[in-house]
Amino acid sequence: MTDPVALTARLVRCPSVTPEEGGALVALQELLEGAGFACTRVDRNGTPNLFARWGQKGHVRTFGFNGHTDVVPIGRREDWTQDPFGAEIVDGFLYGRGSTDMKSGVAAFAAAAVDFVTQTPPDGAVILAITGDEEGDATDGTTALLDWMSHEQERMAVCLVGEPTSPDHMGQMMKIGRRGSMSAWFEVEGVQGHSAYPHRAVNPLSAMARLMDRLASHKLDEGTEHFDPSTLAVVTIDTGNPATNVIPGKVTSCVNIRFNDTHTGAALSEWLRTEAAAVDQAFGTRTGLRISISGESFLTPPGPLSDLVARAVEAETGVTPELSTTGGTSDARFVKDHCPVVEFGLVGKTMHAVDERVEVAQIGQLKAIYSRILTEYFA
Repeated sequence: MTDPVALTARLVRCPSVTPEEGGALVALQELLEGAGFACTRVDRNGTPNLFARWGQKGHVRTFGFNGHTDVVPIGRREDWTQDPFGAEIVDGFLYGRGSTDMKSGVAAFAAAAVDFVTQTPPDGAVILAITGDEEGDATDGTTALLDWMSHEQERMAVCLVGEPTSPDHMGQMMKIGRRGSMSAWFEVEGVQGHSAYPHRAVNPLSAMARLMDRLASHKLDEGTEHFDPSTLAVVTIDTGNPATNVIPGKVTSCVNIRFNDTHTGAALSEWLRTEAAAVDQAFGTRTGLRISISGESFLTPPGPLSDLVARAVEAETGVTPELSTTGGTSDARFVKDHCPVVEFGLVGKTMHAVDERVEVAQIGQLKAIYSRILTEYFA
């Protein structure tokens, strides 16, 4: 039997801060090849990625797992009570950067997959698509894997992403979709002048204040059947002006929007441009706008895949998971264009935090859930 706790510890000891591979994918490839998986490194532009398949290529019943081994920086080492890459077990918790997000999830599905194909070889195929760049720009991570799979005619019929999904206790929540995410940077230009003679200047701060108020005060929607209301947050306004007697000539700002399936990134972008133009007309300013859409909203409607995962979670935990679309973004936003996808993993309380840690017992519990999912899928 493959011990998911020992595998988690081995992965945590790999310092795989994005974009460093740190030895994590090497360790997984060694394990998977030993169990008969055909493995290929799908690195792109310096980003490390691993594709592994057991079974017949293109089989109609191909179950996929997706996850990442890269982690965010540790912050200040002196703030940690344990070595961030030591994988020390203290009072029933395994400590280390990535222990929750998401090396324990990768270890659990890798261990479940290895034991499943070794002990009960299925009529079908199992794919593991693991990236070393989910926490960064994610431009050459799971997208590179999916591009390569398309070129090589590799395909998953369904996919489970092993991200931590439960806020408070094991089995609490699974994700059947995610909100879209986009950021917009505004640069409002006016005419610099003396603050004692404001009529001789065009104050971009006044225009920016009006624009940010219009955007932040606007109710985007009331929410939909599976999504909460969309949100817009003003995250920064900057002038770089230390003088109290100078009206600046330029001011910048940024907003972040998390949107549901009422909207598209393109439609929201057009709304932002329209609002900026209206303020420019009123104040005589000129506004430049740069927009980055990191993902559109998506939903895998409740059905066979979510039912399968929910049954396994309930059988192992006694908890019926809530079907949710809350939270930030994940690589499921890329997988959804390839096949139906859901997310289920551990409790995410300490992800990205100082003293990130995972309850040891839950790692074994997660492996059992993934094993049950595989068994029922191929039954």
